[in-house]
Amino acid sequence: MSFNTVLSAAIEGIKAEFVRVEADVSNGLPVFHMVGYLSSEVKEAGERVRTAIKNSGYEYPAKRTVINLSPATLRKRGASFDLPIAVSILASLGQIPAGRMEKCLIIGELSLNGRVRKVPGILPVVMEAMEHGITRCIIPMENAAEGALVKGMQIVGVESLQGAVDFLRKGVQVQCADPGRSSGGERILSGTDGNIPDFSELRGQENVKRAAEIAVSGGHNLLMIGPPGSGKSMTAKCIAGILPPLDMKESMEITKIYSVLGLLKDESPLIRTRPFREVHHTATRAALIGGGVIPRPGEISLAHKGVLFLDELPEFRKNVLEVLRQPLEERSIRISRTYGNYAFPADFMLVAAMNPCPCGSYPDPEKCTCTPAQIQMYLSRISQPFLDRIDLCVEAPKIRYKDLTETRRVECSEEIRKRVCTAREIQKERYQGTDITTNSGLGHEELKRYCWLGTAESRLMEQAFIKMDLSVRGYYRIIKTARTIADLDGSEQILEKHLHEALGYRMIDRKYWRK
Repeated sequence: MSFNTVLSAAIEGIKAEFVRVEADVSNGLPVFHMVGYLSSEVKEAGERVRTAIKNSGYEYPAKRTVINLSPATLRKRGASFDLPIAVSILASLGQIPAGRMEKCLIIGELSLNGRVRKVPGILPVVMEAMEHGITRCIIPMENAAEGALVKGMQIVGVESLQGAVDFLRKGVQVQCADPGRSSGGERILSGTDGNIPDFSELRGQENVKRAAEIAVSGGHNLLMIGPPGSGKSMTAKCIAGILPPLDMKESMEITKIYSVLGLLKDESPLIRTRPFREVHHTATRAALIGGGVIPRPGEISLAHKGVLFLDELPEFRKNVLEVLRQPLEERSIRISRTYGNYAFPADFMLVAAMNPCPCGSYPDPEKCTCTPAQIQMYLSRISQPFLDRIDLCVEAPKIRYKDLTETRRVECSEEIRKRVCTAREIQKERYQGTDITTNSGLGHEELKRYCWLGTAESRLMEQAFIKMDLSVRGYYRIIKTARTIADLDGSEQILEKHLHEALGYRMIDRKYWRK
């Protein structure tokens, strides 16, 4: 047989697309020709593959070799096609039985000595293969633990081209490492990072702690305003310690994104804790939302099911902040290019911190050195449409000396986390059978069903809507926040006291942005 086909895959966005590697080895002038809409690194595969085959001890006669990567309309990039190209050539030369590659997917990069190197994006490739009835995946040994996260798929980890050929010839396989799964695959119980600060270390700022607890309980966005040194950044980092545990579905969603970017650990590839991404204010739009000639996920996708922390919020370029408006509303980001559209998940909780003015002392007239124009220009970097997407806005005043020296016991993160988990369980049970996971994800129709208000509560919200000049979006976000406060209170119905507290978290932005 001079012709053979091997199934492989390419990553497009965070999805895997199947690629058929076709090899034809025939008599003629000894050339190596590759076609199929290839990037430069794929075109270079010819030299790597020929040298790897020779250095692995296999005969490579001087014949005409044509490689086609199908479909031709899909752009191929990266070095992950090296191994399937080598296998297809050897099968065309009759050195590998063709029947052994039935329902088998092969992916991996080759070094010149025939060693198989790891490649990014193994998890989405194996998941896609599983959905299409593929029963076996031959992948680099360094990716074996990652591939084994997909239950029911036979993962063959190989360290060299020779190891792959031996398996295809004789079924010889090196056992893969077990990546570890939760019992039953439902809930992943793992401790938080020991480097995360505890809320017991944060003195004072009880109102900020309360706002953080509500925000995490309902997945709401949080903005903290206060002078330098008031504990805003520390509060944000403490939030990582009260995030609820992941279930297996969420964990796999996050791991899939990190797999595409090659950010997984070889020894423990499964992401077991919710991500906490802190972005510097010099970040570009592409770094935040993703992009590039071939779009890749950005920071908002890396924060999927977790927290995105933006410190010194007004220092971000305004056009960078404005691109967050659509993802905050739709929980996803869509990027269009001339040759395709890409969708990346972005279901994250935004936590932001900022000073009230450039010097940080406003509104104290004795300490603030900023002119009214400077303050106005500083605050105007945050637009009203962006503020409308913030559920809770809380002021972090300067910490008093009495708060630092008092000896009374301060509530720790673990105690707060228990209440957060209880509130999340209430929401999970309430929204069972829907795509909604937290109160922040409620749409207009769901609000009518799950957040109905009594006569007194409706009257209160009517007055607030008029006096506070609320937008429709702001009005609904207040009700969602009140629903979370009621869940923390163990109340099935939203009461006036819950609405009063939720409205209080919208007063601070009026203090600074609306006169």
